[in-house]
Amino acid sequence: MKSLLLLSILAALAVAVLCYESHESMESYEIYPFTNRRNANTFISPQQRWRAKAHERIRERTKPTYEINREACDDFKLCERYAMVYGYNAAYNRYFQQRRGGK
Repeated sequence: MKSLLLLSILAALAVAVLCYESHESMESYEIYPFTNRRNANTFISPQQRWRAKAHERIRERTKPTYEINREACDDFKLCERYAMVYGYNAAYNRYFQQRRGGK
């Protein structure tokens, strides 16, 4: 009987802990949780938007070599699987280094 009482108390405690609803989840019940289409682009000024696009283009042109190697490895399934175990640097060296004149 004591074990049944203890089990029921533990079950009630587990239900109370797992079913607790925090106030963070109440945010979805707001009347207007998102901005409307008219105000969606007002966060960033046109000048800031232009700077961000220009900066992104510069970053795309001048990628670091490790990122270029990682993208090359991501396109090749065997290299990607090897990278999951040994890392992208080791995988790139194994599958692509010989083509670039190494070893």
